[in-house]
Amino acid sequence: MEEFYNKHYKVVLVLPILMILASVLIIFNQYQNTGDIVNKDVSLKGGLSAEIYSEKLIEKSDLENKLRIKFADGEFFIRELSELATEQKNGIIIESSNIKEKELRKALEEILEIKLEDEKNYFARETSPILGERFYKQMILTILLAFLLMTVTVIIIYRKIIPSIAIISSPIIDITVTIAAINLLGFRVTDATIAALLLMIGYGIDTDILLTTKVLKRKEGTVYNRIKGSFFTGFTMTLTTIVALTLGTIVVKSFLLKEMFIVLIIGLSTDIIATYVWNASLLRWYLKDED
Repeated sequence: MEEFYNKHYKVVLVLPILMILASVLIIFNQYQNTGDIVNKDVSLKGGLSAEIYSEKLIEKSDLENKLRIKFADGEFFIRELSELATEQKNGIIIESSNIKEKELRKALEEILEIKLEDEKNYFARETSPILGERFYKQMILTILLAFLLMTVTVIIIYRKIIPSIAIISSPIIDITVTIAAINLLGFRVTDATIAALLLMIGYGIDTDILLTTKVLKRKEGTVYNRIKGSFFTGFTMTLTTIVALTLGTIVVKSFLLKEMFIVLIIGLSTDIIATYVWNASLLRWYLKDED
């Protein structure tokens, strides 16, 4: 295996390159169609979010059709909520960017034939478009600042350009592939989603530093053996986290938490390839004269 890897380590770089190219195309297509790289929910673009809990609910498609009759120009995004044990539907979430709360509340009471009471079976929040857009820009700026600080820190620690580029490029692959996956799955990006992306970046850079430190700083054994040792440690860490997040996705009933967990699962799965295929092969290339 060591002989095979040392001979073909450049070839395996094709996989992450294809992943990043496909992801960029998906994100570009999203931008061409919508004018943004992701679909944002009302917390980031402004609008109304209403939660209704009741045993007397109708099918999502029927509710959407009836709302469109009442609001011909309305924009809706409807999600169903269900009980943990029985998976029985017990609520819905309706998001809209162009309907007033009072109008939507009145229409829902007529359609569902129930009385909606604040803090009991009905929860609503409105976000202004200006506030949502400002918050979105601040979150993007936070991600960019995180990358900048990580880049400076990595360069100071290793003082070598190629290993530093390899470390920083791995979380870039993670976040690009994850955003493309979010678009394919039809997720709407929330403030919780962006928080998950920040967590993913931190976790991803941790495995890359673990790998790079073991390969560059330690001299015992061959480069391949040092990569292999780092892989077993980092892969175990990542796999246990993915298992815990998967169980969390099954157990929790909050849609936001489920979406957050799924984003982290996608990102951490991508990080295995970004770290132990991309970064490891670049380090093997950088140390080609060793062994």
